[in-house]
Amino acid sequence: MYSNETFLAQLLTEAGYLDQRQVEMVQAKLGESGVIQHFLDTGDLNESLIAQITAASMGTQVVDLAGGQINPGFKDYLSLDDCRKYQAVPFGDDGSYVSVAMADLLDAESQDTLPMVMGRECQFYSAPLKQIKAAWGQLFGDEVGEAEAGALEVVGLGEEDDGDAPVIKLVSGMLVEAFNMGASDIHIEPLETSLRVRYRLDGKLLHVASHPKKLLPAVITRVKVMSKTMSIAEKRIPQDGRIQMRLDGRDVDLRVSTVPSNHGESVVMRILDKSAMSLGLPQLGFLSDDQAIFADLLKLPDGIILVTGPTGSGKTTTLYACLNEINKPDRKIITVEDPVEYEFAGINQVMVRADIGMTFAAALRAMLRQAPNIIMVGEIRDGETANIAINASLTGHLVFSTLHTNDAPSSVARLSDMGIKRFLIASAVRAVVAQRLVRKLCEQCKRPVQLTEKEQRVLNIDASQLTAAQIMGPGGCEVCRNTGYKGRMGIFEIFLVDDEVRQLINQELSTPQLKRRARELGMRTLREDGVRKVLAGITSAEEVIGVTMQDAN
Repeated sequence: MYSNETFLAQLLTEAGYLDQRQVEMVQAKLGESGVIQHFLDTGDLNESLIAQITAASMGTQVVDLAGGQINPGFKDYLSLDDCRKYQAVPFGDDGSYVSVAMADLLDAESQDTLPMVMGRECQFYSAPLKQIKAAWGQLFGDEVGEAEAGALEVVGLGEEDDGDAPVIKLVSGMLVEAFNMGASDIHIEPLETSLRVRYRLDGKLLHVASHPKKLLPAVITRVKVMSKTMSIAEKRIPQDGRIQMRLDGRDVDLRVSTVPSNHGESVVMRILDKSAMSLGLPQLGFLSDDQAIFADLLKLPDGIILVTGPTGSGKTTTLYACLNEINKPDRKIITVEDPVEYEFAGINQVMVRADIGMTFAAALRAMLRQAPNIIMVGEIRDGETANIAINASLTGHLVFSTLHTNDAPSSVARLSDMGIKRFLIASAVRAVVAQRLVRKLCEQCKRPVQLTEKEQRVLNIDASQLTAAQIMGPGGCEVCRNTGYKGRMGIFEIFLVDDEVRQLINQELSTPQLKRRARELGMRTLREDGVRKVLAGITSAEEVIGVTMQDAN
């Protein structure tokens, strides 16, 4: 009855609905083609469960056919013989596609053939065979016979709520809850005796649930099935995948990573909310003066602008905000990323594929032959990529990229260590922006506080600055889950390369000397920008001190 019983049995085993030893025993006795029917006959499986599993594996939905009428005209789309042959029934037509319910969505050959048989494009859904046979009875009446006749009603699309798929509901519930809470990541972690679920909120991990350890295989399988490209049979090596879905009317991508650990596979799902990529410079955390400086940088015709900071400091978000500001119809923009996290309309985005030779450097070379105005390189990791990016910026292109350095002036030494000559760095680089993320105080519960003497000393705040300040601290309410913080923003260090700084770079000053001179010329450090936001009551002194520990002040 099912075209790929071995694969279907594997899906059901990984999801925890069948026991692997039982499956092997049945296969040895009856052969691979009889295993699913055996478990249907014994009651270990039912057709509704199979419909849900196959729908999940193919990235579509289950249609519930029960208790009403199908349009009699749909019998003109398929003969009864064809319906029986393909175990399918047409049940809807929106003018563009005919909606077809199939008992076996793993039957790729039938899905390829049915549009040709019907002469129409088809959208396929999963349904239990019993309901499909009932639909034949409605369309073809006595031709089907009393045993297969019955009534049905198309009540809509969605996974059946009959208790057969608690794991599907569990995983779906995690995704919805994490998204509604504004989490950036979902961590599903196997411990010795339990399955721990944590969400990352505003950079901090929050424990939200513990489940029985026995659910681990089913949960992992469900996530892999949703990602479509991950193997449910492979548990020994790390895997990466992607899930695309729509939550609360918004398109959301999830970047999925699995890693084998000593207690089973660990999963992290990064939530990528596409609507968040419409951020402008103010939403990133730039105050008005820095915003004006950065806006001027985006108007430059050429040169390279670097964003630096450790992993998780928001560099990619800043680059995307820059592209969002300058994405105009008269400009050709190409990016090379590893991976492509968000898709932008009007921008050509290239994903790094090191396994086939598509490295940052190789992609960048190819991009230059496409005559772009603006280039974004996700990260400069080596001298070859750095050299190509520098040369591109010197030949009339505006280049954006990231580096891993602790502060902005250190980027000069980093590029020099990669083999880039100092005079090329001085000529090409227009600005370096170092950044960190700090949590914003919850607007609903933040409260006035006084800085301690230690905080004033560490942040180098004098009494005159406190006169007009609005120092606030975290409170705690339901809105922020009693953390006192809601959302994050950037603190920035903008290192502008003007004529005087170019001379300093060419003189090969050390990084401390270069930073000292840059500060004398007006550059604010990360900590100093954070202090401004403390004095404005946007974040707390504790946050700024915590994320700028390496700032020499």
